[in-house]
Amino acid sequence: MKDLLVTIAKALVQNPDDVNVIEEDKDGEIVLTLSVNEQDMGKVIGRSGRIAKAIRSVMSAAAAKADVKVTVDIK
Repeated sequence: MKDLLVTIAKALVQNPDDVNVIEEDKDGEIVLTLSVNEQDMGKVIGRSGRIAKAIRSVMSAAAAKADVKVTVDIK
């Protein structure tokens, strides 16, 4: 899951070296915390949160296939 999120985020940003994902397991749920360069935050969130919502949708679909629950936090 973490690798998928890193790949998606790096494709969106201008500073791919600053992409960082922390994976935690909380009560059987995988929590992925994505952090990017401050200049790239708008690209990851998108207008009205559209890009962030799309990222979460892709991650949810991948999680459903793997039979796990995933939450994506963007900071």
